[in-house]
Amino acid sequence: MSEISLSAGPQARLGVISEPRGPLIEIAIPVYNEEHILAASVRRLQTYLLETFPYRFVITIVDNASTDGTWDVASRLALRFSEVEAVRLPQKGRGRALRHVWGTSVADVVAYMDVDLSTDLDAFLPLIAPLVSGHSDLAIGSRLSRGSAVVRGPRREVISRIYNLMLRTTLAARFSDAQCGFKAGRAEVVRALLPAVEDEEWFFDTELLLLAERNGLRIHEVPVDWVDDPDSRVDVVRTALDDLRGMLRMGRRWLAGALRVQVPSRRLPAGMRAQVPSFAVIGIISTIAQLVLYGLLRLFTPVVLANVVSYFLAAIANTAANRRFTFGVVGTRRIVRHQLEGGVAFLVGLGVSTLGLFAVHAAWPHASRFVELAALLALNLFAAAIRFALLRAWVFHPRRTPDLEEENR
Repeated sequence: MSEISLSAGPQARLGVISEPRGPLIEIAIPVYNEEHILAASVRRLQTYLLETFPYRFVITIVDNASTDGTWDVASRLALRFSEVEAVRLPQKGRGRALRHVWGTSVADVVAYMDVDLSTDLDAFLPLIAPLVSGHSDLAIGSRLSRGSAVVRGPRREVISRIYNLMLRTTLAARFSDAQCGFKAGRAEVVRALLPAVEDEEWFFDTELLLLAERNGLRIHEVPVDWVDDPDSRVDVVRTALDDLRGMLRMGRRWLAGALRVQVPSRRLPAGMRAQVPSFAVIGIISTIAQLVLYGLLRLFTPVVLANVVSYFLAAIANTAANRRFTFGVVGTRRIVRHQLEGGVAFLVGLGVSTLGLFAVHAAWPHASRFVELAALLALNLFAAAIRFALLRAWVFHPRRTPDLEEENR
């Protein structure tokens, strides 16, 4: 039997994806014989996301060859709700389900969670946020990190801790919880890793995480509140044996140097991708203007005074230009505050450039104007990075000027 896919109408998913309202998150829910809880869990998740989640989303139910009424329930949910899709695969395996959904997803971030929703949903936004911002590549819920709250039997607790301890001691894993059913990743990163992941069942998660670490990717951990499902269908003993075999296989690949994968670089946050070029262009123009002013002022003023005056005039123009073009702030509200705080950012740069010029003159007392200008240019480039960080994280941070967002709409 081939794969079957259903959604609420032939254009449902296209409609969800095509609206330009920020990133799209796809949440896969692998299921096997879960007809008794599937509908309630999906409706609970959908309601929670509609009420609290700030990003677009689609929930994809992946039926792994269930033999009960799971597919019928999944089909009805997909046809009823535009945010829900259903896919039926002819073979079992959580890894196989995630590979299929994640590998074909057009979302920006892919995620999955267990159908029993054992993990408190309040941890979902903290799981997704560092991926959307570009800070991290993968994100995992952890039941073993400080701050987590877990309710489960002693047998599973001991097995989980021993397994993760073995990963750390034998394969040098740095993540704390490999098997929590609450994970997400940047879609482009996950697609790059998937061809190198061999497992199709429960070791899939661990293998993906180990590959990510070996390739220098950043894994974000979120402490979770987690309550064990007493009706879980997982065969703990068989899963443990499969995991041990997977660890041996990964150890052999590690020793053979076969874990390298070509992965995409970490992206700048969406806003920063537009801000950096604008800041750079404005910085280049203001730097050239300052150098011209500095050269003119040096005809009749000392070096430090020429630097201070030229820097001050360039600072006013630079802050005004970045306020309008880099950070999109229009109007006159809080313009004085922005200039003053922008001035503080420039004072930091002024300190760097002035101390640097003193150092140049101390090392080469008779330095030519060309050497001075070259040193000033290098120092300004260094100071620019500091100014950008201050402007973005402090002066024009949206949380400090919430009314400006309304003004710009």
